[in-house]
Amino acid sequence: MKKFLGTGGASAFAAAMLLTVGGSGQAVAQQVTNLPVVQAVVRTTTTVVAPAAAAANTAPATTAPAAPMSLTDLVNVHRTGAELDEQGQCLATAVYFESMGEPLEGQLAVANVVINRAKSGRYPASWCGVVKQKAQFSFVRSGRFPRIDYGCDAWAKAQAIARIAALNLTSALPQDVLWYHADYVAPRWRNNLRRVEKIGAHIFYRG
Repeated sequence: MKKFLGTGGASAFAAAMLLTVGGSGQAVAQQVTNLPVVQAVVRTTTTVVAPAAAAANTAPATTAPAAPMSLTDLVNVHRTGAELDEQGQCLATAVYFESMGEPLEGQLAVANVVINRAKSGRYPASWCGVVKQKAQFSFVRSGRFPRIDYGCDAWAKAQAIARIAALNLTSALPQDVLWYHADYVAPRWRNNLRRVEKIGAHIFYRG
């Protein structure tokens, strides 16, 4: 965690990944499922119902709504899956190096900032472009990433977080949050921004 930055954007992961970002930063493909439109014809009929049968049908059937999955459960589900493409790899790499050891919400927040920046029009429009932008992420050296331990648990979590963020299954931050820094530094650029919240060791800002 070496944030001096104003840090602080996936081929479909399979059919489930709905979004592919090209090297130019523009969305170059989006899978669209066309579902057939089914029109139901309702006919009015008169039916005589016996009193006993009517009484048996007075209690409406209820089905309890499914409880939303926690971030921990989502990470466990998405630790494995289709291999991430180049853009997804860049997103996971940012999560890995920027927030390894942070709580899952903090890791998701880092991924959110990368995606938010790519959508903002103020930064490169691809995730790789955002992460590799000069003087933004201190772990990047001359546009290159350090070595990743692909067999470690932290990388599996980072990939899961990237899948969750790319699919927008849940979010830790609003879409206008574009900056963050570690809590052990005090960059001057933060003075012109509005603090949103602190998650783990990072403080997040909007303009």
